[in-house]
Amino acid sequence: MRRKRVLSLAALVLCTPTLAGTAPAAASPQAAPASPLRILLTNDDGYDAPGIQTMFRHLTAAGHNVTIVAPLTDQSGTGTKITNAPTMTVKHPEPHIWAVDGTPGDSVAFGFSAVFTDQAPDLVISGANFGLNVAGLATHSGTVGGAVAALEYGVPTIAVSTGPLSAPELEPTLAAMKPTSDYTVKLIDRLRSRAKSGPLLPEGTGLNVNHPVIGADGTGTARGTSLTTQDPQPVIRPHFTHAGDDTWKVTTNVAMRPAQKGGDLEALIADKVSLTPIAPNWNTGPADFGKTAALLRGLRP
Repeated sequence: MRRKRVLSLAALVLCTPTLAGTAPAAASPQAAPASPLRILLTNDDGYDAPGIQTMFRHLTAAGHNVTIVAPLTDQSGTGTKITNAPTMTVKHPEPHIWAVDGTPGDSVAFGFSAVFTDQAPDLVISGANFGLNVAGLATHSGTVGGAVAALEYGVPTIAVSTGPLSAPELEPTLAAMKPTSDYTVKLIDRLRSRAKSGPLLPEGTGLNVNHPVIGADGTGTARGTSLTTQDPQPVIRPHFTHAGDDTWKVTTNVAMRPAQKGGDLEALIADKVSLTPIAPNWNTGPADFGKTAALLRGLRP
């Protein structure tokens, strides 16, 4: 069942060349313009971060009705955390911006409860994040966490991140936000053209998009698109050194193993955009469920 879903997504987004990279498509006869989507745009870098602002400009230029509902401050690495507090500060500096003093998950929850009160948005986009969210990083990412929160509301969702496989440099990564946002607009157009009047994505399924930084200045075109799985390796490992008393010094090391075949790291090593289907739960596939059931068969309290 899981394999069929992945294959259907592959057919949806990879069958024609318009998503091969981020270069402009050749001119062709235009169909009547579709009505604009109502998009909730969030992130984990903060509502005024360059990535979300670039994404906002590109989505609005494409004709969509976009509302930013994002954290007031940087919430990187907060994963799927939801704040448990009796009150929350929310600033509303512009008609299309809501800045929530909480996590990406809090922002999404506020957006559905207090901003999109009459009707849920057509699409939630989380990003573009400064730095990739691949392999084990994605599991702990606030960008992906915001997308997971939106999927729990049953709304199609896309998490978007930009960066190299090494520590991101400021200027090239910021420049790469433009091709990333261009690509996201193309991706939305593809999903809309295939969905017709139906859902943009299969029910309960989102996409985790990771766009590489191409060229020294970050403005280059990716070499294609790969529909991928999440590589299981952690990528970054913390190391703890006792510094006396109750204090431990924490350092982090990049510890990359060879990329898994068909995984997100493999795609990015090849300078391709990685599209990874995600779901708002931690269920295993049927094969692993069956193996685990065999291990536990006959267990009694």
